[in-house]
Amino acid sequence: MREEWRFLDLEVIDPPTSGAVGEAILLARSKNMVTDTLFLYQRDPPACSIGYFQAVENVVDVEECKKLGIDISRRITGGGAIYSDKQNLTYNIVVSEDNKKIPRDILKSYEVLCRGVVEGLKMLKLDAIFKPVNDILIDGRKISGSSQTRRKKVVLHHGTLLVKTDIETMANVLKVSKEKMSDKVAKSIEERVINLETALKEKPKIEMIKDILRKGFEKALDIELVPGKLTEYEKQLTNKLIREKYATRKWNFRR
Repeated sequence: MREEWRFLDLEVIDPPTSGAVGEAILLARSKNMVTDTLFLYQRDPPACSIGYFQAVENVVDVEECKKLGIDISRRITGGGAIYSDKQNLTYNIVVSEDNKKIPRDILKSYEVLCRGVVEGLKMLKLDAIFKPVNDILIDGRKISGSSQTRRKKVVLHHGTLLVKTDIETMANVLKVSKEKMSDKVAKSIEERVINLETALKEKPKIEMIKDILRKGFEKALDIELVPGKLTEYEKQLTNKLIREKYATRKWNFRR
């Protein structure tokens, strides 16, 4: 019998909620109140998600975000700034460090936890590959990136899958260093990322993508994802974290 994990489809949520719910589930898992969990969501309104260690002004055009109505939201995981909107899908994995499926080595764990996306894309007949540390590529272009943190003996790993993201807006609001562009051997963001719609040459339905990701993670991790719901503890803690942290300027502009 395969190991059972909880599966949540949170549908469309706003940026403060997306940060708060991940931390709430992590804390619930640390208390053994819930099982290992995979959850999916789309983010609306659009947002620039800032890595825990980043200074907003260094990585995001704040004025352009204001003009376009784009939120700025800091997350508890590291990594670089990303732009996300309703036209991409975010996956989150919350799993105990004691789970033997998850390598203790952080770099190795990225490969293991990203494998679900790779397997899902392969089910769509796409030649997806994992590129260390945390990217998934199709034809040399990035379709998914991820970040991770480990707290209270729990791993929170999350990533985005570009479906039909507004790449022009992404290029306008993110500040990408010349060094990073050179490292990626590309002249612009548009040249180094790819939407799933472009890769498939057709417009995929979001429910189909969710199903493919679910099957991909089940195959990659040899698990069964069982549909579930947030507990009352998780809901209440999410609301508390929104009020006291994720919806505040103090948190989002803390560096």
